[in-house]
Amino acid sequence: TCPWHRHPKQWYQRRVREDNVEPETFLPHPDLLPYQSQAFPMMLGRRCGLALIRGRGLASVSNEVLLTYPEANPGIALLGLNRPPVNAVSLALGASLRGKLAEIKSQKKLQGVILYSTTPKTFCAGADLKERLFIKEEDVPGMVKNFRLMIQDMSELPMPVICAIDGVAMGGGLELALGTDIRVCSTTARMALTETKLAIIPGGGGTQRLPRVVGVPRAKELIFTGRDVFGPEAEKIGLVNYCVEQNEEGNAAFVKAMEIASLLQDRGPVALRMAKKAITEGFEAGPVRAGLDVEHEAYLGVIPTNDRIEALMAFREKRKPNFKGE
Repeated sequence: TCPWHRHPKQWYQRRVREDNVEPETFLPHPDLLPYQSQAFPMMLGRRCGLALIRGRGLASVSNEVLLTYPEANPGIALLGLNRPPVNAVSLALGASLRGKLAEIKSQKKLQGVILYSTTPKTFCAGADLKERLFIKEEDVPGMVKNFRLMIQDMSELPMPVICAIDGVAMGGGLELALGTDIRVCSTTARMALTETKLAIIPGGGGTQRLPRVVGVPRAKELIFTGRDVFGPEAEKIGLVNYCVEQNEEGNAAFVKAMEIASLLQDRGPVALRMAKKAITEGFEAGPVRAGLDVEHEAYLGVIPTNDRIEALMAFREKRKPNFKGE
């Protein structure tokens, strides 16, 4: 074998020879430039990120995160983690996910997003530790910051995001789930922030989001000990909204997430965005009075919309409204 981390030139030559990959198909990803990776210095100079390959080989990166818009569920986007066996978050997967999130953010008619895993029994095992072995110490802060920004991109999507956890969600995997609005797990799900076992701390927002979800004392216990939380307990402590009995297909949480998403399909897209804005920003504003000011501003955002008029007309005409997200 010839790992690109250790022998980038030989690795590149082998990829071109065996997979017929043209040199120009190797491109640096702008989100990864801060890492100053040693990969492919002969092509991209000293400032090159982890190279992404269009097509075959090191990523078929485009296939590591799947984004689909099911015809049977208009208004809903499905965002699937697809990097078996455990969906470890590599630099390439993180860059791909951020690209998909940017695409979703631009969709005005979307009423909801479901984040799920295509890998049986696993949601996401967190960071790719094998890859991290080759990251220079001075590059670690930039890498962690990029991971944090990826989850921030998820949390800042304007429409509701539902997370389906049908298996293991460890470390960064749980942090990714915490960046969503509604979490559903199965009874076979297992979650933990395990970073202290690796002599580090959660770096993707776990120390901030977990206390806001389960309370400070509980969050301290879970982060200090790094212990596992199984589905039923996760529901009990408020880490997830629902814990459902796992089915034979192993996708019970996804099925429940689709059920919740279906309830959003006849809601006004702008209204959903403004409701999320009012709740999220209002809560962070502090006192209730400050939150009410945020709510007022959000309400002003729905008044001039065509969707509001359409809802009133549909009510008068006793028909379903046809919302367009404008």
